[in-house]
Amino acid sequence: MPVLAPESSACPQAWAGETLHLLPERALWWPAGHTLFVADLHLGKAATYRTLGQPVPGGTTRQNLARLDHLIARHAPRRIVFLGDFLHAAQARTVLGAVEAWRAGHAAIAMTLVRGNHDSRAGDPPDALHIDRVDEPWLLGPFACCHHPQSHPTHFVLAGHLHPVCKLHGRGRDSLRLPCFVSEPDRAILPAFGEFTGGWLMEALPHRRFHGVGGNSVWTLPAL
Repeated sequence: MPVLAPESSACPQAWAGETLHLLPERALWWPAGHTLFVADLHLGKAATYRTLGQPVPGGTTRQNLARLDHLIARHAPRRIVFLGDFLHAAQARTVLGAVEAWRAGHAAIAMTLVRGNHDSRAGDPPDALHIDRVDEPWLLGPFACCHHPQSHPTHFVLAGHLHPVCKLHGRGRDSLRLPCFVSEPDRAILPAFGEFTGGWLMEALPHRRFHGVGGNSVWTLPAL
């Protein structure tokens, strides 16, 4: 069983007048709202590839659910908001038995899925999971919960979809790509939570901040 990083490894940020914690597990914790935000699980992605004859490793769904278990044990959320792409594709529904068993162990936690582009192809989670399904933007306190990054006239947007990564440069030609949170004045984009996901290198802009995720820490990179 992996060792959890201490709470101090999170990176606190003040958004929309609220303090949120950027977690090294690639999730976002809102203490005042007792809410955990997770983007882009893509559950069953590896299983989907295997149905297409691709020899990819198994166990990613189990790893994703175990990481959620650790976050739940640490933070005791009353609500989890999935910011889109809960299941990867229709073929991914083969993992639903494991997901239903996991959900039964956390029946007291309210869960909401803000539908993303992959959810439109995979279909909604079955009713047995007791996960509310909503379209974006879904308003929760001062936040507009979305899958696709966008602006909202009155609320600070929390979104996913892009699987953002950043690049660190060392001496010579050394460089390192890391998953990251991305914040702008009116929105934040979460890294993909799923184990079997790629990443998109986002352009550095004057109004954009990167918060790199590496090891057991999240830290804010210097501004452009």
